Amino acid sequence: MLAKRIIPCLDIANGRVKKGVNFVNLQDVGDPVEIAAVYEQQGADELVFLDITATNEHRKTMADVVEQVSQQVFMPLTVGGGISSLADMDRLLHAGADKVAINSAAIANPALITAGAKRFGSQAIVVAIDVKWDAPSKQFLVYTHGGTKNTGINALKWAQQAVANGAGELLVTSMDRDGTKQGFDTQLYTELGKLVTVPIIASGGAGKTADFITLFQNPSVTGALAASIFHYRELSIPDVKRSLQANGVVVRR
Repeated sequence: MLAKRIIPCLDIANGRVKKGVNFVNLQDVGDPVEIAAVYEQQGADELVFLDITATNEHRKTMADVVEQVSQQVFMPLTVGGGISSLADMDRLLHAGADKVAINSAAIANPALITAGAKRFGSQAIVVAIDVKWDAPSKQFLVYTHGGTKNTGINALKWAQQAVANGAGELLVTSMDRDGTKQGFDTQLYTELGKLVTVPIIASGGAGKTADFITLFQNPSVTGALAASIFHYRELSIPDVKRSLQANGVVVRR
């Protein structure tokens, strides 16, 4: 059994770490380099760095900040936001990223997933999917451009296509749960786990250690991403890992 991963997320806007609820009302949290160093000391398994305004601002992810962060951490670093070409991927991987996450660009050009997997290996290509439940149609839909654009695309079908195109991992965020601390959307990940075989990182809704325990009862979910509870020190990564171990969940030391 793969050890479960605890993954803090740094949402970056204007060079600062931000956090909101349901992708809006962003509040300043601090300097990304300093925060990354803290998570390194706490024993985070990986770190996700998302430049959340890059796509809407029609600019590239800030490679200089990525480079600074990568110099502070030795854990794997996934970087996303504003990536729309192989050149963008190459630039960020050379800046210190271990994996790149693509979202809006993958929807616009699914062939980019395949090209990235061929050039850099599928293990380096993460497809990020921002998902919201649509009650009228009774399906999970994909949102792009920082959660501002409803594509009308069924999220479960898109996940299958992304994997078929070469994605080595999926980072799936429940917009409905984002920042709410009401627990992960287990229905979403249960349905998704029946359809794909690549590792799934679940994001959105972590509020207490029990949420992680419940999430990891799903064998398809190999990573749990959280921001608010770690940024505001409501929980620490060692707290979460101790609780998981006490409940029989295999975690990385």
